[in-house]
Amino acid sequence: MVHPKITEFGGWVSPFSADLVTANNLRINSPRVYRGSVYWVEQRPSEGGRAVLMRQTDTQTPVDVTPKGVSVGSRVHEYGGGEYCFVDDTAIYCQLSDQLLYQISLAQPSAEPRVITADNGLRYADMVYDAPRNRLIAVVEDHRQAGPPVNSLASVDLTSGATAVLVSGDDFYASPTVSPCGQFLAYFSWNQPNMPWDATTLWRKDLSNDAPAAAVAGNGNESVCHPQWSPDGRLFFVSDRSGWWNLYTWSANTVTPVWRDEAEYGLPHWQFGQHTYAFADANRIVAIRSSDGRQTLVTMTLDDNGVATQTQALTLPYSTFNNLTIHNGLMCVQAGSAIESSRVIGLQLDNAGHHVVRTSNDLVVDPAYISQAKAISYPTSDGDTAHAFFYAPQNPDFIAPEGSLPPLVVFLHGGPTGATSAELDVRKQFWTSRGFALLDINYRGSTGFGRAYKEKLTGQWGVADVADCVFGVDHAVALGWVDKNKVAIRGGSAGGYTVLAALAFTDRFGAGASYYGIGDLETLAGDTHKFEARYMDGLVGPYPESKAVYQSRSPIHSIDRINCPVILFQGLDDKVVPPNQAEDMVTALKNKGVPVAYLTFAGEGHGFRQAKNLKKALESEWYFYGRVFDYDVSGYSEPFDF
Repeated sequence: MVHPKITEFGGWVSPFSADLVTANNLRINSPRVYRGSVYWVEQRPSEGGRAVLMRQTDTQTPVDVTPKGVSVGSRVHEYGGGEYCFVDDTAIYCQLSDQLLYQISLAQPSAEPRVITADNGLRYADMVYDAPRNRLIAVVEDHRQAGPPVNSLASVDLTSGATAVLVSGDDFYASPTVSPCGQFLAYFSWNQPNMPWDATTLWRKDLSNDAPAAAVAGNGNESVCHPQWSPDGRLFFVSDRSGWWNLYTWSANTVTPVWRDEAEYGLPHWQFGQHTYAFADANRIVAIRSSDGRQTLVTMTLDDNGVATQTQALTLPYSTFNNLTIHNGLMCVQAGSAIESSRVIGLQLDNAGHHVVRTSNDLVVDPAYISQAKAISYPTSDGDTAHAFFYAPQNPDFIAPEGSLPPLVVFLHGGPTGATSAELDVRKQFWTSRGFALLDINYRGSTGFGRAYKEKLTGQWGVADVADCVFGVDHAVALGWVDKNKVAIRGGSAGGYTVLAALAFTDRFGAGASYYGIGDLETLAGDTHKFEARYMDGLVGPYPESKAVYQSRSPIHSIDRINCPVILFQGLDDKVVPPNQAEDMVTALKNKGVPVAYLTFAGEGHGFRQAKNLKKALESEWYFYGRVFDYDVSGYSEPFDF
């Protein structure tokens, strides 16, 4: 019998190496079912972050659909999504490098793709085939003029590639969908300063004439999203008018709830092409239900009015689901659990079995090394309650010296209108298997807990989220889970801002790691892209009217209060949070004498894609904490000073 080795927390040897959890960890997106095959887009860090359209027919080995060297992706809103669609026996995709649309044969995948559109400064997303008119309808973002791009819904002629605007005038459009009869188009739109989770309008347009579209839903304080047509031509959508993103149906100018539930059936529209429900037939829906950070698949049986008469949960060994589609009885969905990472699964609706199409990684690790998330809720400021997942250190090969407690790393998701889940993430296991505890926080403002919870961050960004971090740490310390003197905080994008704010406005943390985070809210208000240009109106306040608040909430103006080491990671091609945000913070910290490390990555944007950069960032962060919290980092090959 091998006895565990006594070693300080943080310095345990792990089977989750940085190489394994970066180069071999695919990012899987946009699964679809079409004509008996399952399709998806996978981003490969080992190929420089190249995104490939894939296909699996039956249970055969998955194959590439797009040519070697081609990366698929839309840059509409910079976050993209909705990058491919189907037309008969072809796929049409947006190529990342030039943002043009290409058509490739599914019957002859070795044939050269045909370019459809011209290089004219247009970007495309959310394409849908308008069969009666043999054209695409897509969200189009026009960058041909100086200033912010112009967004519209437009048609794309499949022969000539000519683009013609169908609907314009609003700031943003999403989710065009054509009715089964081909006569009607549904979509939703919104205008600044609203974000799509604040207030949108659902529209229905008759494609047989030039009459303007008619509003179906949206009252100025309602987030409407995910429109779909049932097989018999009834319009369905998701709305949070009840305080929760629930399903509704519209017919004869009447909106009717499909099923009332204090749970979420929708997602914040960060990317195009999201599908949270699908039709098995005209009287049956399969939907993703989210409650308390966990998801289930449920079926809804509908009456003749589109109202659910009963619901039933599908029995599957997964606790997270995303991107659901059905075609001719075959369903595919992204799924994961506490012990299985994200994967695409396929299943026949009338058959209890399912098969795994593709996993985000092929790591085979003894479950004894996996730390499973513990869902917790805890009191926070203003008498509120916050939510998080706690991960304890887990590695059967090691134990810490008697009487010691593990260091804690607070994980923060981006957005801030986003959410974290309990799905197995090998990057988190990198930390727990080395002896760290993690607190992965769904701070106030996160989605998945109803509109009221999301709106608790309105005007309170940099205050409520920071408080949730501090109260979460205090909760873990009070329960004896972690060492109160070894607490780090890390996050990316909006989470990176909360990291810097927590360091500037509290003294609770011993170290911080900001990935492409925001140090100066005032500068960002004028620097960022159109989609998020007015985001902070709701999170902080309108600018310049609230200039004083922007300054008081900006960590760059409170450098004198930061007294612990900081490490910053920045992609030099970032258009969402430009590099000047990190550079200004680094300069200010150095001038004060705060230990600071700054790692930049050429060729990376908002979120790193390349395996070598993902690996370097992960290992550097581990090395940084080791220097701060004094565990053995002698195995790190690229030491740096700070």
